[in-house]
Amino acid sequence: MRVGVDALQTSIYSQFPMESLSSFLSPTFLNFSSHKLSPMAASATTFSSLSFASMPSQHQRTPTPKRTSKPTKSLSPTIPTPTITTTTSTTTTTSLPPKKVLVPIGFGTEEMEAVIIVDVLRRAGADVTVASVEPQLQIEASSGTKLVADTSISTCSDQVFDLVALPGGMPGSVRLRDCEVLQKIMSKQAEEKRLYGAICAAPAVTLKPWGLLKKKQTTCHPAFMDKLPTFWAVKSSIQVSGELTTSRGPGTTFEFALSLAEQLFGESIAKEVGQVLLVSTADDNHTKEEFNKVEWSVDHMPRVLIPVANGSEAIEVVTIADILRRAKVDVIIASLEKSVQILASQGTKIVADKLIGDAAESIYDIIILPGGTAGTERIHKSKILKKLIKEQDSSGRIYGAVCSSPAVLQRQGLLKDKRATAHPSVIDTLTKAVDGAKVVIDGKLITSRGLATVADFALTIVGKLFGYGRARSVAEGLVFEYPRS
Repeated sequence: MRVGVDALQTSIYSQFPMESLSSFLSPTFLNFSSHKLSPMAASATTFSSLSFASMPSQHQRTPTPKRTSKPTKSLSPTIPTPTITTTTSTTTTTSLPPKKVLVPIGFGTEEMEAVIIVDVLRRAGADVTVASVEPQLQIEASSGTKLVADTSISTCSDQVFDLVALPGGMPGSVRLRDCEVLQKIMSKQAEEKRLYGAICAAPAVTLKPWGLLKKKQTTCHPAFMDKLPTFWAVKSSIQVSGELTTSRGPGTTFEFALSLAEQLFGESIAKEVGQVLLVSTADDNHTKEEFNKVEWSVDHMPRVLIPVANGSEAIEVVTIADILRRAKVDVIIASLEKSVQILASQGTKIVADKLIGDAAESIYDIIILPGGTAGTERIHKSKILKKLIKEQDSSGRIYGAVCSSPAVLQRQGLLKDKRATAHPSVIDTLTKAVDGAKVVIDGKLITSRGLATVADFALTIVGKLFGYGRARSVAEGLVFEYPRS
């Protein structure tokens, strides 16, 4: 039978006080209520290689039925780090130091926003530091994904950054607001007229109390617009006002990050990064194609497995998990490595929920393979995962792949007579490739081009499982443009 529809309308935000809006912006908000909102501890936790700080997950999961029966260099589609040069009067060329960017994170930070900002700016050539405002480096983000910062915010207090960009999420924006070290960094950033930005709840919850929105036109998540100064509030996806750039939410993060990249490196670099990330143009509305249509029906909370490896595309892993968890899907991120600690693409550090051997003891309604060339090769070599996917196919359950991973399904004989799409770099290897669509469904197989198209991919899964109303309401919470029919 079909799972019931939770058809929320955009106007619902106006019916709740600010404190109760966490259910839309952070599905696991109550899990963080035990953490004191205190300033960052003076002693910094250090990070070395893949030695992540350990912290037990607080993300609650539905019990799953039992089944009866060395890192490689990331070769994911990217662009070379540009060398920015300046020419002197004697025609000699000197390389300038890289642009330094600070992205702070805390408990309840919105993971899509944090990871996309970091990924985009590193691809553009920035030296990005992810700093934790918590006493430890590992944090659990708003939808349950565990991220690991590069350093503690206390180590950044004396540094000069070309840009400081705040991700949103609740209670993440509150955690940033209550960090005295970060407040001093941001106040100095604004006073010295260097670039700073914030997205989602952060403009209203973090920057406004610090007095950093004065006489600045500002936007933020629709749920927090009434907290902004009325005269200066605007409802645009991106708002640049002097040194300040603000944006609305997870669904506008690519635009936000690319705007920051353009301000740091120029229009041509930002455009090139956008093309690599498969960011849609205004006239690109070809979202999905479906063949051999069947119902995807389950009589319980759907269970999804996302296997990850060193080199997997962080944007894809985090976006898919975030969106599906918002839709009340039980998502397990499983490591194919010997440790749950993963060094994903562009240096993003993710801690998986389980090792693949432990995850393989359960049955999943859907298995989704993320991309990233290095990660995909490790996915292909996993004997445990290969067995799981073949059982998924033979049992008539749903499976999917994005970016370069459809090529794994092709090599394993799981795309026979099935239409699929993939990243432009590998789509020619598919026997029945469908080019142009962001998402392709064939029966119980779903594929996508990857990177910026995975939000469409995840929302399509939500729609297939729960119906249009649920997908639409999740998209509205993300501030993501979703087809009206």
